[in-house]
Amino acid sequence: MKIALIGATGFVGAGVLSEALSRGHEVTGIVRSPEKLPNNPLLTARKGDAYDANDIAQAVAGHDAVVHAFNPGWGEANIRQLFIQGSQAIYAGTKQAGVKRLLVVGGAGSLYVAPGVQLIDTPEFPAAYKEGAEGARQVLHLLQDKVDLDWSFISPPALLEPGERSGKFRIGTDQLLMSGQTPANISVADLAVAIIDELEAPAHIHQRFTVGY
Repeated sequence: MKIALIGATGFVGAGVLSEALSRGHEVTGIVRSPEKLPNNPLLTARKGDAYDANDIAQAVAGHDAVVHAFNPGWGEANIRQLFIQGSQAIYAGTKQAGVKRLLVVGGAGSLYVAPGVQLIDTPEFPAAYKEGAEGARQVLHLLQDKVDLDWSFISPPALLEPGERSGKFRIGTDQLLMSGQTPANISVADLAVAIIDELEAPAHIHQRFTVGY
């Protein structure tokens, strides 16, 4: 498979890149700083602007799938708007390029913890992540009425951490996965496994899904 990976040097993107390359997929890493990407015969580094739909269209043309692992940066004061703006450009560019498959990496904030109650709306949700989580929630809302692309939206569990690849995890839909009385976790390496699994064998077209231990 030829995969266009937007945000290939980020926390999640780097994990997805490693997993995709390990399975023999050809990857175009679309990033702000191509020199940060590793050398690999299956990897093509490309400088790209996630806020420019035309640039995205040129970068992703000819690929089988696009993975949107773009994040403006948690230090950005207007991260909510930037995440929405970038996501809209990525969606438009992917459509313009004629690529049908898009997988968006979102957040856990829009997962439900009770009927009608999402994690982001609970008092315990960390204030430092609220603006970014709100941006991801709005992007999910924007996707949910789109049928012109075969999109999927993956929400990690509440705890996404560095760690080993096990290849073993649970898969859920819209509810926050729990481990007993505490929220479930997952390593970024296993989140990447779930992402590439979904590209290889699509099971959540026009759906959001989540994973966790």
